[in-house]
Amino acid sequence: MTKADLTSALNEKTGLLNKECAQLIESIFELMRATLESGEQVKIAGLGAFNVKEKNVRRGRNPHTGEQLEISGRRVLRFKVSPVMKKKMEQL
Repeated sequence: MTKADLTSALNEKTGLLNKECAQLIESIFELMRATLESGEQVKIAGLGAFNVKEKNVRRGRNPHTGEQLEISGRRVLRFKVSPVMKKKMEQL
């Protein structure tokens, strides 16, 4: 599902104009982005939780050449499915 699909679905359910739906969805995503960038967690009841995890610098190796190298630290986005959603998916 894409943003356009979300916009169309919201339009059908609410009767709002497509432009208004697109602005609403973009505003929600922007709020989520800003919250995650600040290091806070975004929880959506019945769906799951998004959070940012800090990964430390670590040693690794190139599997093709075997050469040792250093993998830089970074921030990664993680999503954990809620128990409610997990149960619904198992029932399918």
